[in-house]
Amino acid sequence: MNDLDNELSVKKKKFEFPHVFALLFFMIILTALFTYFIPSGEYDREITEDDRTVVIDGTYHEVEGTSIGFFDIFQIVHKGMVEGSSIIFFILIIGGAFGILNATKSIDTALLKISTKAKGREAIIIPIVMAFFSLGGATFGMSEEIIPFILIMIPLALRLGYDSIVGLAMVIVGVYSGYAGAFLNPFTIGVAQGIAELPLFSGLGYRILVWFIYTALGISFVMLYARKIKKDPTKSSMYEIDKTYPLEETHESELSKKQLLILVIFGMTIVGLGFGVIVHGWYITEIAALFLIMGVLSGIVYLMPINKIAENFVDGCKDIIVAALSVGLAYGILVALQDSLTIDTVLYTVSTWVNQLPQNFAGIGMYVTQSIMNLLVPSGSGQAALTMPIMTPLADLTGVSRQTAVFAFQLGDAISNTALPTSGVVMGSLALAGVSWNKWLRWLLPLLIIQYALGAVLIIIAQTIIWP
Repeated sequence: MNDLDNELSVKKKKFEFPHVFALLFFMIILTALFTYFIPSGEYDREITEDDRTVVIDGTYHEVEGTSIGFFDIFQIVHKGMVEGSSIIFFILIIGGAFGILNATKSIDTALLKISTKAKGREAIIIPIVMAFFSLGGATFGMSEEIIPFILIMIPLALRLGYDSIVGLAMVIVGVYSGYAGAFLNPFTIGVAQGIAELPLFSGLGYRILVWFIYTALGISFVMLYARKIKKDPTKSSMYEIDKTYPLEETHESELSKKQLLILVIFGMTIVGLGFGVIVHGWYITEIAALFLIMGVLSGIVYLMPINKIAENFVDGCKDIIVAALSVGLAYGILVALQDSLTIDTVLYTVSTWVNQLPQNFAGIGMYVTQSIMNLLVPSGSGQAALTMPIMTPLADLTGVSRQTAVFAFQLGDAISNTALPTSGVVMGSLALAGVSWNKWLRWLLPLLIIQYALGAVLIIIAQTIIWP
C-alpha cells in the first residue's frame, strides 16, 4: 500500500500545466462546443460619419446557425494566425531587432550598472517604471507598444533580485492600471464618449482621481510581492525557471563608446515611439519599422558584418517564436466566436438582463456586462463600438447617466486586460517572459478581486454623487 501511495505521489508531482499552445487550443475547442448551445444572432450595423461601424440598438435578430465543426476547429488555427498576423509579425520584428541590440551587450551592461547603483534602493525603480506605463495607458492608449519593454524589464527585475513576475507586472499591471483610470485614452474614453454623444474627455477630474487610485493600488501590490521575493527568492513560483534565464554575463565596468552610442539610439527610439504614437497616430506597422531601424543601426554602430546582423536578427526571432504564435492561437478563439455569430447573442442577452435591474443596480449591471464582453472582444475601441450603441439608450431608460455608462465600460474593459486568454498582447507577453498563464493568474487573482470590488464602489459613487 505504501508503494502504491508513493507511486501515486510521484505521478501527482509529475503533473504539468498545459503548454500555452495546448491551453489556447483547448479554449478554441471549448468555444466551438459553446456554439452548439448559444443561438446565432446579430445586430444591424451602420457606419458613422467618422467611419466607425456601430451596432443599431433594437435590431437584434436570430440568424441561421453556424456552429463550429470538427474540421473547422483546425481551420480556425490558421484563420487566427491570419487575423493576428499584424501583431505576430510585429512581435517577430521586435524580437529580431532586440536580437541585434542584445548582441552588442549594451543593454546588459547598462542594466548591470543600474542594478549595482540601485543596491539597497531597488524598490524605488518599481513605482517609477509602473507610473510611466500607467500614464501611457491612461493617455495615448499604450497596449501593443508594451511588448518590446518585456524584453528589458525581465532581466532588469532579475538583476535587482526579484523574479520574472515582477518584471512582467511592472509592465502589464502598470499599463492596464492606467487603462482602468484612463482620462485621455482616445481608443477607449474617446470612442465611448463619442458614441454616447458626450463632450470628448469630459468628467476629467473624477477619472484622474480613479487613475491615481488604481495606479497606487497596482504599485502597492507589486511592491509587496517584490519585497517578499527579495527576502526569500524561493517563495517565487518562477524560482527554478528564473535560475535558467539567459542573463548575459558581463564584467565590463564601463560602457564602451560604441555601446553608449547604441544606448543613445535606443533612447531616441523610445522618444520617437511616444512622439509618433501621440502626434502622428502611429500603430504597429510604424512602430515595427522604428525598432527595425534601431536594430540595424545598432549593428552598424557596433561594426557587425552584414551577415552577423542578419544572423542576430534571426536568433532574436527564434527566441520569441512561441510568443508570436500564441497571439495567433488567442485570435483563433475570437475567430470562432465571429464565425459562429454568437458575440451579438451574448451582448443581447446580458443587455436584456441589465434592463430588468432596479435603477440603483443598473450601473453595476453595465459593469458586469462590459467585463463579460471584454473576454469576447479584448479590443477597447472594438468593444466600445459594439456595446456603447446599446448601453447608451439603455442608460437613458434605466436612469443611469451616460457618463456613468461610459465609466462602467472603461472599468469593465480595463480590469481583466491583465489576464485575458483572448488577448494577443497578454498571451504574447507571458510567452515572451516565460511565465505560464496559470502561474500569472494565480499571482494576479487577489489584485483582480480587489480591483473589481473597488470598481463597483467607484461606479456607485459615480452614479449617486458624481454623475447622478
